[in-house]
Amino acid sequence: MQPRIPRQQAQELQEQGAHRAESDVRLSPELAAVVAGARRRAVRDGDRQIDTAHLLHSLLESDADVRALFGEGPRIARLLGYLVQRSIGYGLRWQGAVEDSGAVPVVTEAGGLSPLAAGCMEYAHGRAARHGGHPAGVTDLLAAIVVDPRSRAVEVLERAGIDPHELFARLEASSSR
Repeated sequence: MQPRIPRQQAQELQEQGAHRAESDVRLSPELAAVVAGARRRAVRDGDRQIDTAHLLHSLLESDADVRALFGEGPRIARLLGYLVQRSIGYGLRWQGAVEDSGAVPVVTEAGGLSPLAAGCMEYAHGRAARHGGHPAGVTDLLAAIVVDPRSRAVEVLERAGIDPHELFARLEASSSR
C-alpha cells in the first residue's frame, strides 16, 4: 500500500537506501551508527538525501574523539550552531538540490547518500584499507568529507572558521602513528 503522505514515502525511500550503507560490513559499528544518525537528521529536515553536512553533524554528535579534533570552546560551538541552523535558515538553499562533486552521475531519486557522500564513504573504506585494513571508522569518514572542497561539510567548516586542510593534515598525522 502506498503511503498517502509524500513525506512518509520519501522517508521510506531514504531508509531503504541508507540501510544499505549502515549494513555495509566495511563500516565499524560506530560509523554505522553515524550513518543512521545522519539518515534520521536528513529525514527530519525533509532532505532528499544524506549529504556530507548531515554526516559531519552526526559525527560531532556521536563521537568524542571527533569533537576533540576541533578543540574546545567557541570553534566547536560555532560549528554546531551552523549545523543546527541548516534546517531553520542556513542551508535551506540546499533543499531540493543534490550534493554532487561532478565526478559521478547525479542520482535523481530520493533516498540514500548524495553522490558526494557516497564517494566519501568509498574514500573512507579506501583510507581504512591503507591504514591497517580495519573497517572504516569515524576518523576515516571525517577525513573523507573534508577532502572535497565542494562538499557541504567543507562549506560549513569554513563558515565556522575551521580550516579543512589543517583538519585533514591532523587526521593524516594521527593515522600514521
